[in-house]
Amino acid sequence: MNAVRFFIFPAIVLFTMPPVYSEVIPNDSYIAGYATGILKRDFKLDFSALVVRNGVITLPTHSLSAEERAQVQRMLSEIPGVTGIDLLEGDNQQGIAITLPPAKQDTPATTTVTHSEVFPTGFLPTGHLFKPLLADPRWAHFSASYRNYVGEDIDGNNNGAVSFGETIPFYRASLGQTNMQWEVGLQAAVFSDFNLDASSSDLINSDFIASIYSSMRTGQFSAFARIFHQSSHLGDEFLLRTQLERINLSYEGADLRLSYELPYGIRVYGGGGGIFHKEPSTIKPWSIQYGVEFRSPWRIDFAAMRPILAIDFKNHEQNDWNADLSARAGFQFDNHQVFSRNLQFLIEYFNGNSPTGQFYKEKAEYLGIGAHYHF
Repeated sequence: MNAVRFFIFPAIVLFTMPPVYSEVIPNDSYIAGYATGILKRDFKLDFSALVVRNGVITLPTHSLSAEERAQVQRMLSEIPGVTGIDLLEGDNQQGIAITLPPAKQDTPATTTVTHSEVFPTGFLPTGHLFKPLLADPRWAHFSASYRNYVGEDIDGNNNGAVSFGETIPFYRASLGQTNMQWEVGLQAAVFSDFNLDASSSDLINSDFIASIYSSMRTGQFSAFARIFHQSSHLGDEFLLRTQLERINLSYEGADLRLSYELPYGIRVYGGGGGIFHKEPSTIKPWSIQYGVEFRSPWRIDFAAMRPILAIDFKNHEQNDWNADLSARAGFQFDNHQVFSRNLQFLIEYFNGNSPTGQFYKEKAEYLGIGAHYHF
């Protein structure tokens, strides 16, 4: 319980403290000034041709690449009060329109944001249709974390954890004249844990995950399905020191996750899957996953950072459907990007059966802090 309070209380303070930005009622003038300012700052270009009517932003972007247009679209969609975006790509003023269904002439414009983001298509496109699961301990991305285990530990109370992974779309296309898009690609990662209490920071375990995936998006709804392989390998020093009997853990599986993005940066998701061709054969196959995320649409401008909070739950048949809780909270720094990935510093808390492959039967609880790169 002390560990839970250690994580929850700072998170409550973090997300309920008075914001450092001023609260205003968004109108067209406010939106135009806000949009022009951030575009000038981040792209060093004059967007004086930007027009806002009833919350719909219209601007020419013919001087920008497809990746830059996608970034402009994401940034503008986060401005409070924006109801649509119309990006004009060429001199003929034809472009990508991301707007609400036309309202009757005398009907006031709604302030509900329902953007239909359109991504570049073709081979090796930029962007991703399905956003990462920020609190999932086994989502492929680059990260480094320090973790302090509470109570019984796997190997030492002070552990280091790193992950090296990526989600790479190979091909993306639109379905007809609709805003629905789909893509196929590869997702792969390595997750390794180290005992920092050992004299040589011994490797405890590495999990290797590789998958072929397909995802789709229409409006605020997205889906992610994959067929994957996972195997688990103990470190040599750990085996020599502990004489632990190794489990030859290896399996293939398939799963599906569905996601819906609500207003004000809130996202909910859920799904499940099963494994097959498994070793040991006694592993029970089924699992479910669900969670909620908050990426603040409002940015703290003096540091170009925005608050983030994510909670993820997993229930495995193997562990009698007991819930594994993973929670992360912190800040995303919009001005520190590598290959369009944002730097995030997150406090993390986990309680449940260990996500570390070889120890899937063991209970684990830890607090930590880490740096993550997420798109």
